[in-house]
Amino acid sequence: MKAIIVGGGIGGLTTALMLRARGIDCALYEQTESIRELGVGINTLPHAIRELAGLGLLDALDAIAIRTDELHYLNRHGQEVWREARGYGAGHDVTQFSIHRGRLQSVIHAAVEQRLGRDAIHTGRRLGAFTQDEGGVTAHFFDRAGAHVETARGDILIGADGIHSKVRSTLFPDEGGPVWNGLMLWRGARDWPAFLTGNSMIVAGGLHAKVVVYPIAEGLTPGNRLTNWAVLVKVGEGGSLPPRREDWSRPGRRDELMPHVARFKVPHIDVPALITATPEFWEYPCCDRDPLPYWTGGRVTLLGDAAHPMYPVGSNGASQAILDARALADALAAAEHPRQALVAYEKKRLPMTAEIVRANRRGGPEGVIDAVEQLAPDGFDNVDHVLGYAQREAIVKGYASKAGFAALPGLSVVGG
Repeated sequence: MKAIIVGGGIGGLTTALMLRARGIDCALYEQTESIRELGVGINTLPHAIRELAGLGLLDALDAIAIRTDELHYLNRHGQEVWREARGYGAGHDVTQFSIHRGRLQSVIHAAVEQRLGRDAIHTGRRLGAFTQDEGGVTAHFFDRAGAHVETARGDILIGADGIHSKVRSTLFPDEGGPVWNGLMLWRGARDWPAFLTGNSMIVAGGLHAKVVVYPIAEGLTPGNRLTNWAVLVKVGEGGSLPPRREDWSRPGRRDELMPHVARFKVPHIDVPALITATPEFWEYPCCDRDPLPYWTGGRVTLLGDAAHPMYPVGSNGASQAILDARALADALAAAEHPRQALVAYEKKRLPMTAEIVRANRRGGPEGVIDAVEQLAPDGFDNVDHVLGYAQREAIVKGYASKAGFAALPGLSVVGG
């Protein structure tokens, strides 16, 4: 069997490793000229780290990431709404990593080159079209100038080509563009003094704006961390067209961002100073797509953001792509026929990811902040008098259960 993987992001690269581990041949096609370290920080949750550890990548990741050990949810006044342990402290057998997205991708990319060979990765290849028949799939690739450069033949084709997926648009030509919820996300990272445990994550804000801060690598000097920040603000009406195209690499404008930063009070770190000191940062209109009725058409299927793009809450996008890769590889290894495998993969992964997409639209676990602010917009003396512990726990832990990373039985959160 041979698989054609379209897309060289975290999902596509992880799929290549998963297939290789099961003895399945594959070739990966990426439209950019090189696979580079792009982006800022992301969280990779224990259920996804467990899969990467199974691929032998844990030590390489541990050397460049931060083991996130606690998460604080605060209202916009800086008052604690919820606090919980993460990773080992929450009872998982592996940690949760906060890491630079590009460095995570680089570790997986290096492993693909080492195990499959550099010839397995084809860059500068934009998918133009594909056809399938009883014997397999034929894919046609073009360069940036529009010239045909390669035709590939395989038993299956996996579309791991992101929110603007060519594979998805071919399967669903009438779907239309991504759905914008009116939220704009600004993101950056800066070397900064460590706060709290040095491995802590903070989410603060309310219904219309939030700020997220966490370290993603050791700093340039002792006591510092490369600190990732993100500001998410409601700037438009949901359902309208985003003000600018969905592009993770679009530079942000400081004059647009800083008035929003004044909304927050975070007691453990000077967020305005951190953002002001960041020389460059990026903006992204928060978009997703409605869950699909199916991912698979014959010998072609979708994976990662091509299958289930979701709002960036709950630390789940890259993690779910990694879980997709494992499920797809397992299905292909177990099935008698590739088409049977793709249907089994879809049956396992589509319902769960569709529920996560819908949960993220409701605010994900960060919805606990929204619920408290709705009841106490000016702050509180005792959060239990605003929203009881059990109610707050239901919001946070209910999401963890849906997403598949709930802590092991018998362990509780740190505080509340």
